[in-house]
Amino acid sequence: MKTVLINKPFEISVVETEKPTPSEGEALLQVLYCGICGADVASFTGNQPFTTYPRIPGHEFSARIVEIPENSKGLKAGDIVTCNPYFNCGKCYSCKRGFVNCCTYNQTMGVQRDGSFRDYIVMPIERIYPGRGLSAKELALVEPFTIGWHALSRTQIKPSDKVLVVGAGPIGLFATISAVAKGARVYVADILDGRLEKAMHFGATGTINSAKTDILEESMKITDGNGFDVCVEACGSSVTFLNCIDCAAFAGKIILIGNGKKETTFLHSILLKKELNVFGSRNSYPKDFEAVIDLISSGKVNVMDMVSDVYPIDDTKGAFDALTHNDGSLSKVLIEVNKPEDSISESASEEGRSVKILKMKSFVYNSENELV
Repeated sequence: MKTVLINKPFEISVVETEKPTPSEGEALLQVLYCGICGADVASFTGNQPFTTYPRIPGHEFSARIVEIPENSKGLKAGDIVTCNPYFNCGKCYSCKRGFVNCCTYNQTMGVQRDGSFRDYIVMPIERIYPGRGLSAKELALVEPFTIGWHALSRTQIKPSDKVLVVGAGPIGLFATISAVAKGARVYVADILDGRLEKAMHFGATGTINSAKTDILEESMKITDGNGFDVCVEACGSSVTFLNCIDCAAFAGKIILIGNGKKETTFLHSILLKKELNVFGSRNSYPKDFEAVIDLISSGKVNVMDMVSDVYPIDDTKGAFDALTHNDGSLSKVLIEVNKPEDSISESASEEGRSVKILKMKSFVYNSENELV
């Protein structure tokens, strides 16, 4: 079978490997589409500290079930599905308390273990989620969507809240969609107008180009001098983290999604003075996958508008090169590993959910912030 392999930084190739055989409790899947995550690009450029080489990238994907034993989920051969790619140990303190998303020994596909950029993979049945009629391309976008969804679920978002998302890359945009779905008025800051236009398309109330105007000054104008109730850092930059501290209201909340690569220096007494609540966010829960699939299948969100381009697996190197030199015009790039058998149904499925969310209504959540 075809397999994409990052041999070392900036060296990627498509090679032939053996088709895997499922063990007890596993299913054999034919991979259809894979999304390229920032973590994959970091592995390609040598900037991912958790990656060892050679490494098969990929943890955002859709697949068709080829072989699967009888199971309680009702999954069967031929089903189009997506999967949870975070492997937790089940034994550490985090896992025992139910925090499987931040397992002490977490292994994410494509980073600490080989990923989905290949014709076939095997997955534990418990990690497979039925597609519920979504297209293969849409299902490849579920995992990155769950990152933003989980982050916004770290704290209760109220319809009266003003939320600032700093960074309008794919994860920032998914965080924006998530905050809009929870009923908040969302403002997005970035240095690129094209990304800010995307944010408006996905339901943002307004935007701030922080390259052209002072983000704190604009934030105070928007919030009548009060600051934002919730600030979401989606860049991983020291500067943007400090922006969130400045722009947050007293007793406000800061959610960190961006994976910072540099130390941040600041006087921590500002956290005390403003009594800020700072939340880290890592990976997502199984319930986040369920909620996101429900949200997309509701027709309220057209995630396909996130996709900038689709490359065939044989040109994976071209896709990685494009993202490495991304000028901000590319959002989500997919790799077509195998085509879905029914391309007509695939197109119809996507068109059926082409509704924009500029006037999207809020959804209903239970006491645990789960979509109901």
